[in-house]
Amino acid sequence: MRILIIKTSSLGDVIHALPVLEYLRQAAPGAVIDWAVDEAFSDLVSGNPLVERLLPVAFRRWKKAPLSAQTRQEVLAFIRELRQQRYDLVFDLQGNSKSGMVCWLTRSRRKIGFDREHLQEKLNTLFTTEQVSFLPTDRNAVQRYLRVVSAPFSLLPDGLVTHSDIATSAADDGFVERVLSTAGSPLILLHTGTTWQTKLWFEDGWLELGQQLLQKYPSATLLFSWGNDEEKERAEQLAVGVGGRACLLPQLSLKQFAAVLKRCDLVIGGDTGPVHLAAAVGTSTVSFYRCTDGLRNGPYGTQHAIIQSPLPCTICMRKQCDQDEDCRRSITPTALFEAAERLLAQGRKGTP
Repeated sequence: MRILIIKTSSLGDVIHALPVLEYLRQAAPGAVIDWAVDEAFSDLVSGNPLVERLLPVAFRRWKKAPLSAQTRQEVLAFIRELRQQRYDLVFDLQGNSKSGMVCWLTRSRRKIGFDREHLQEKLNTLFTTEQVSFLPTDRNAVQRYLRVVSAPFSLLPDGLVTHSDIATSAADDGFVERVLSTAGSPLILLHTGTTWQTKLWFEDGWLELGQQLLQKYPSATLLFSWGNDEEKERAEQLAVGVGGRACLLPQLSLKQFAAVLKRCDLVIGGDTGPVHLAAAVGTSTVSFYRCTDGLRNGPYGTQHAIIQSPLPCTICMRKQCDQDEDCRRSITPTALFEAAERLLAQGRKGTP
């Protein structure tokens, strides 16, 4: 059996979809699995022993120059590569018009995706032959992806133990060993940045949390990570403000960052890619949610703690808000610290 998974973006969503590989390994032993993913996130899937062939797409880049000769050549090359195989099953876990087109181009007889109710782009249903509904209990994104891929099989995903990983090279692991050679224990990473203003936390909160952690765990090392220049400046200021064994990570590739996360005992952050990446490599996380739904977007499993803003307007999905400061402060350093303390006490690896 040959299977194609279409999940192109974003970083957190691709990570949420990784457990479907382990499900398919159990439900369809011997199946050969290919994965179509945006070139920006291909490192999340590359090197995974459960994926035979990676099919990178460049929708974002192609959109910027749709009529250029390079775009035409790359699109035709992608179609040729896609059609090298005949797929018995195609799972569209992206659910938009672009992923629907990829579905259609495969010429597979069975193309399975989301039902109309759970699609933002309803046009997608024109490209799938089967649409899967969710159960009321399928609230987390991981559960929803598993529900879709389980549709053709008798093995139910409910209660099934699945796991995921990000493959890293010996060179990546060796580099990280050198970077963390003087790190203490426990090793805790704090990621303070994110793309939405309404997903950020207040800086005094990060300072208080960092100081609480170092007071409780004097031999700990706190790593502050960052993804762009603005985040770097903020993280550097916070690391200096916390003091002690708090330090700023250097610039890392995605694979190197994954190798760092594998070494960590705990990762703390908001609704952002590094938290999901940590969960994918098996590291416990504490994450907080304001404008988004932690039960849907947060890491899945008992080794993760989710803190949702208690305000009645939480899960508003707004990128800007007049009550932004009140919302930030509705999540207290104490709530995050107590969750961190609990997870560190139960050990790095919890039950999935």
